[in-house]
Amino acid sequence: MRTVIGVIFYWTISAYCSSAQQQAVISVVDLPAEKKVVVRVNDRVFTQLLYADSLAKPILFPIQASDGLPITRGFPLAPRPDDPTDQPQQVGMWMNYEKVNGIDFWNNSFAIPPDKKHLYGRIAIRKIIATASGEKGMIEYESEWINATGQVLLQEKTRLEFFQEGKIWGIDRTTELIAATQISMPDAKDGLLGIRVAHELELPVNEVAEYKDGNGNQTTIAKKRDLTVTGDFITSAGKKGDAAWGTRGNWCMLFGKRAGMPISITMIDHPDNLGYPTYWNARNYGLLAANPLGQKIFSNGETNLNFKMIKGKSLRFQYRLVITAGIPIPFTSGIGKWVKSFEEKR
Repeated sequence: MRTVIGVIFYWTISAYCSSAQQQAVISVVDLPAEKKVVVRVNDRVFTQLLYADSLAKPILFPIQASDGLPITRGFPLAPRPDDPTDQPQQVGMWMNYEKVNGIDFWNNSFAIPPDKKHLYGRIAIRKIIATASGEKGMIEYESEWINATGQVLLQEKTRLEFFQEGKIWGIDRTTELIAATQISMPDAKDGLLGIRVAHELELPVNEVAEYKDGNGNQTTIAKKRDLTVTGDFITSAGKKGDAAWGTRGNWCMLFGKRAGMPISITMIDHPDNLGYPTYWNARNYGLLAANPLGQKIFSNGETNLNFKMIKGKSLRFQYRLVITAGIPIPFTSGIGKWVKSFEEKR
């Protein structure tokens, strides 16, 4: 029986309509010479799918809220004065994993020294299959997960759908990962769907913290440099702040203010997903990620997944990310609608 992995990723931001009754038009423009696809809502840029050869994976960057300001960190592609410069692999929104047949796809970036590059993999888009514009927008593409020797480990088929509703814009991401060879994806901390947010949406911290990737590379996160940091976490299980990290729930919300505008970013897990409800890799330095595959580290050894696929099999995940701007925060009173409609989507 064929096991499928798809990722449905729903992401929302406001549309800037000139009136409440105006129907938004979502345009999707493929620019193959620039290796990007641009998505606009009523002529305002929502996001871009970027897949240049210099990138270790396809990303959505930047992602802009209804006030026209980005909710993603600018560094390293378009750094802003207040941007932290740690972990350059965390840019925009992406999907990958720390351990695939011993290869680290999550932590790869220009910062990896040449003598360690063989430990890291990259994801390359091979074909933009289709795009569509209208009341909804759509991008379909095919990509490959490749190790340092050029071997394809996973084939990927992804569909992105773009929506808007008032002060909410949206993205559905559906990704099927097909094993091109025998695949082992053992428990690891870094995965699977992640977004790195703007500095103002980080959580305040009072001390220096150190983090290591699976290959022993260390990152130090220093004290925040100003008082504009306003972020906080809350999960469906009621976990707040730093206590959200490593806990399970069917959604996790990051909320705060960007240039004084209330912002909320909620990632929602789907009941059909492997490992539901997911563990949250929610870091105070501005990372929000759902990782259903890294169960051992988050459960202190109580559960251990160590997922494997034989050649030709595939795996499916569905996620939704809801982003609001200009709506009172936290958006917990309104998130139920988006959870329910997402759970009904198959």
